[in-house]
Amino acid sequence: MKHNKNPNNLLNEMEGKMGFLPEILQVIEDVDPENLKRYNMCNKRLLEDGALSAKTKDLISLAVVASQQCEPCTKVRMKSALNHGATKEEIMELMEVIFITSGAPAVAACKDALKLLKEQE
Repeated sequence: MKHNKNPNNLLNEMEGKMGFLPEILQVIEDVDPENLKRYNMCNKRLLEDGALSAKTKDLISLAVVASQQCEPCTKVRMKSALNHGATKEEIMELMEVIFITSGAPAVAACKDALKLLKEQE
């Protein structure tokens, strides 16, 4: 299958929308550039404003990955949420929602992500 976009341009585009480039995206591009294109189609909906703002979708995503206790995922989603303007107050209220819906282990999975928030202060 012929590439419509240079994968490096695609990575640059993804980095521009997130404000950083998660290492996993480079790995996916190295292993299977076509997979990166499919990933981007889904990720693009997450990173652009629609009926829900990109910030809101990032916060929802943070709650979902926290509920799955994926610590690296919470860092990626936190970086993206902060890049899209999430405030400390919004994030801390989200931590309450995560605790209520998914319990202490889900909040604990956000430990390193919350350090990013602290660094931003």
